[in-house]
Amino acid sequence: MSSARRSEMPDDQVDGRDETAVERADRNWNEVLQELRVLQTGTQILTGFLLALAFQPAFADLTAFQRAVYLTLVVLSALSAIVALSPVALHRTLFRRQEKARVVTYGHLALVTALCLVALLLVGVVAFVFDVVLDAAAAWIALGALGAVIAALWIIVPAVIRARHPREEP
Repeated sequence: MSSARRSEMPDDQVDGRDETAVERADRNWNEVLQELRVLQTGTQILTGFLLALAFQPAFADLTAFQRAVYLTLVVLSALSAIVALSPVALHRTLFRRQEKARVVTYGHLALVTALCLVALLLVGVVAFVFDVVLDAAAAWIALGALGAVIAALWIIVPAVIRARHPREEP
């Protein structure tokens, strides 16, 4: 059976939806785009904050280590935006080639990677601010506390929910 014919048939996934593989890919792509919008907004705000810091008079007072951390955070910010936008670039490249399912799979992996980068960025920015405003000890405490919250809310809670509600296989 041709792939075009197969994509028009109802899929065999047991999830309560009556949709073809193409409809599922379209729905999943829209979900990826929504998640991208949320992630991109937060990343843009953090990037703006970071870029504005370099033009503050107190920036000259930073230690060499603080400058290195700052530049690392700027790179993380740019990298997270690049990775998060990569599914859109792939979608443009594969436009009208009936590859939406592959784009969705790639988008999922790119967004998980971007979430990891944003987690590092969030923790790093807060630790950087604590270091500049208070001291290195406070920065390490903030880093540990926020890292634990991210691990709990982004990894542990979803894993527990997923384990308690396993998906039925066809």
